[in-house]
Amino acid sequence: MNHQNSELKSESSPPAGFGTFKGVFVPSILTIFGVIMYLRLGWILGHVGLFQTLVIVTISCSITFLTALSIAATSTNMKVGAGGTYYMISRSFGVETGAAIGIPLFFAQALGISFYIVGFSESLHAIFPAIPVRAFGVASLFLLTAIAYKSTNLALKTQTVVFLIIVLSLLSFFVGNADFAPNSSTLPLLEKTNLGFWVAFSIFFPAVTGIEAGLALSGDLKKPSRALPLGTLSAVIVGAIVYLIIPIVLSIRVSPEVLRGNTMIMQDMAIWGILVLLGIWGATLSSGMGALLGAPRTLQALAKDRVVFSFLGKGEGESNEPRLATVISFLIALVAILIGDLNAIAPVLSMFFLTAYGFLNLAAAIESFLQNPSWRPTFQTPWVVSLVGALACLAAMLMINPGATIISTGFVVGVFLLTKARNLGNRWSDMRGSMLQALAHYSIHQLSPLKAEARTWRPNILVFSGAPTKRWHLIELAQAFTQGKGFLTVATILTQDQDEERLAKMENSIRDFLGKKRVKGLVEVQPAVDVVRGAEGMIRSYGIGSIRPNTILLGDTENPEQFALHARLIRSALKNEKNVIIVRKPPSQETIDQQPFRIPGKGKKIIVWWGRQRQNANLMLALGHLLQYGPDWQGSELHLKSTIDKDEEKETATKALERFVKAGRLRAQVELITSDPTQDVFETLREKSSDADMVFIGIRPPEADESDQDYAAYYESLLKRSRGMPQTVIVMAAEPLKFNEIFE
Repeated sequence: MNHQNSELKSESSPPAGFGTFKGVFVPSILTIFGVIMYLRLGWILGHVGLFQTLVIVTISCSITFLTALSIAATSTNMKVGAGGTYYMISRSFGVETGAAIGIPLFFAQALGISFYIVGFSESLHAIFPAIPVRAFGVASLFLLTAIAYKSTNLALKTQTVVFLIIVLSLLSFFVGNADFAPNSSTLPLLEKTNLGFWVAFSIFFPAVTGIEAGLALSGDLKKPSRALPLGTLSAVIVGAIVYLIIPIVLSIRVSPEVLRGNTMIMQDMAIWGILVLLGIWGATLSSGMGALLGAPRTLQALAKDRVVFSFLGKGEGESNEPRLATVISFLIALVAILIGDLNAIAPVLSMFFLTAYGFLNLAAAIESFLQNPSWRPTFQTPWVVSLVGALACLAAMLMINPGATIISTGFVVGVFLLTKARNLGNRWSDMRGSMLQALAHYSIHQLSPLKAEARTWRPNILVFSGAPTKRWHLIELAQAFTQGKGFLTVATILTQDQDEERLAKMENSIRDFLGKKRVKGLVEVQPAVDVVRGAEGMIRSYGIGSIRPNTILLGDTENPEQFALHARLIRSALKNEKNVIIVRKPPSQETIDQQPFRIPGKGKKIIVWWGRQRQNANLMLALGHLLQYGPDWQGSELHLKSTIDKDEEKETATKALERFVKAGRLRAQVELITSDPTQDVFETLREKSSDADMVFIGIRPPEADESDQDYAAYYESLLKRSRGMPQTVIVMAAEPLKFNEIFE
């Protein structure tokens, strides 16, 4: 698929041209080599032992590595624009899902700025206790923002210096201080302490989420398709190696008691302790700088897609620096620093990052599994690998903090629904169509060998409405029957010569009209020599596999010339085993504007006339029952009525029908009427239906040797005899189903 969005300025702006090392590797590795490595890794080791520490590091780095593989595949299959994770997800799952992840991700990055700065400020406060943590924090934030606001290039140059300091601090640690007294006994591999495994895991895991820092600068890279996979994977691998070596070194030289009590143990062990202290400061400040560079670019990408206010995405300079977005990120971080306590939001931050990683993995897994022609990444990652990464992210979220998982998930769902309600409309293609096609393909093939059953029956209605505005009541009734669970297709036959462009225009016009009326329906417009031939063709062939209409819905006619045509359509439906519904409105309800089909309020009355055609009767009862559960007919009364010849049969017949209704668990009232042999039965029906809002009556199918003219005469007679009744639904059951089994 084409993931490019030509309308986004960020994609047309000249990139800054950062390479793999400075643009991806350094920002990622600096966030990985953060405060947890210096101040918490030894502390974790002292609590859970070497074996569990190595397991924690392995699981954490594995999740990040799997995500990095998915990033590598996705980034080499599309032109990656500004926004990093947001861009990839929105171009894969659509703008709604992208917004659902992008907005929480922006806040996570913006709050992450304050999180790292507060950590730096607390280390300074330990040296200069007279100066409050907030004072250090505000001053540090202003300094970092000034650097980021001045130039991304300047910020990245600063990060390069910090990276060199961290490298030197690690070398100083591994070389070791000759004056440091080593521990004579190594730390036991398995040691039971009060600190649980998953608590330790939750403390350590944020250390390996640094790949987001490199992703956030995707729009400023010279060659994102090369830099992102190479830089991200390199950072993850280097980080994993260092995190596996440090616990081993610590376990050899330091006792658990010292590790648990001295969070600055790496400084004490280093040959030049000042380098470790500088490394701690550099790690916290560089992580804050990474978040300060990433958050504005995520917000800028959201603004370009109109997810948030467009003016927030305004860029300046040749490299489109997000100055206004940087100010917004600064203000959010400033508020968080002034509050001063980020412990409560730290788990939620981790949830947002894991959610983003999970969606990245899921997107890569689905793309790889579907194997669309457009999926041609130069870096191939098997879909199973990406799926495992997505599941691992979910598992980690639940293990770290189930409550925070629920909070972050609720936030994501809320943003998704709000964005969907705004109906932004994608200006790029995404994988949702392919996903639905794959699901439809699977479902149709699974349904094909299954035999239709009455217990699982639902109406799949083909409505011959012509122009919807003229016969809207037909579509409205069909929707009341299907209720968005069965299929509904609005069919229009055009008899005049039409080119493909006009047919497509008509189809789109009807689809838009249905959308405005909030009707879930398909649209089918076909040209034909005449209406009847076109309709017969659709009755015979419309549908795919077992997903074919089982019911045809027509409007009535008072034109004698149309009786024979209706008779042909009914015969065609019977031949193709499709039920027929003919909707007849009283003359007073000719137009939708003068008399809408819906009757507001409760207390509506539906009458089903139970006749000798039991198939018809059971189908009418099923339709009446479905109607009761529609939004416009909820609370209506369903009356099951029938006529008998003699009064003495009334009690027995009434009890039989009442037993049927009770056994079928129906909300229906039963009434039997003794017919007058001196008058037409339709006079009785008309009299006993005068207070109804809808009436169901049956129509017999044509006999095998009955001509269209004879059946047309019967149809005309039925229409004449039923005149004066309320809105009437005439039903013929033609499916080879035992509809009575619905009520067993």
